[in-house]
Amino acid sequence: MTPRRDEPQQEAAGLRERILDALRELLRERTFETLSVADIITAAGVSRASFYFYFAGKQAVLAELVRRAVSAGHEAAQPWVERTSDPREALRAGVDAGADLWLSNAPVLRAIVESWAADPQLRELWLTQMATFTEAAVTRIEADPARLDGVDVHALAASLTWAGERLYYLAACGVPPFDDRTVLVDTLTHLWVSALYD
Repeated sequence: MTPRRDEPQQEAAGLRERILDALRELLRERTFETLSVADIITAAGVSRASFYFYFAGKQAVLAELVRRAVSAGHEAAQPWVERTSDPREALRAGVDAGADLWLSNAPVLRAIVESWAADPQLRELWLTQMATFTEAAVTRIEADPARLDGVDVHALAASLTWAGERLYYLAACGVPPFDDRTVLVDTLTHLWVSALYD
């Protein structure tokens, strides 16, 4: 029986996913700064050559995990961004989905929040990712017929985006009162709705 031509590609994709999964699991028990490439290689059960074939370093592995989480975050925000339903209801649904996203990706998102200020690569990554949320919010706010007069829309959108990042982070760390899912969602929804619609 001859091997299928796509088997090397499937095996390669499997190695890459093993590396990503290994870092995700290691972050459940340790901080990103305490982890080395050797730790990730050992946990993934791959060779050093395989690791460096796919990733330039541990920051690149974290960056891929962060990009995946952020992509899911954009999907969660689509009903509000695309104006497909009542804005208040869409905001609440997006905030709730954001809470799911942060809690299911807590080790990865805690790692980026705790590491970006001290690492230039991660700083650029996180500021860029956060800017995508801010820009989406700016576009949505400016498209609203009840546009805010005399308000710096970009500054407002950035403030709301970064407030969300901080509260989701606190929830992911189990910090009261935001460790209570209802409090988290109610508070963030109130912030957005009050700033934009009340």
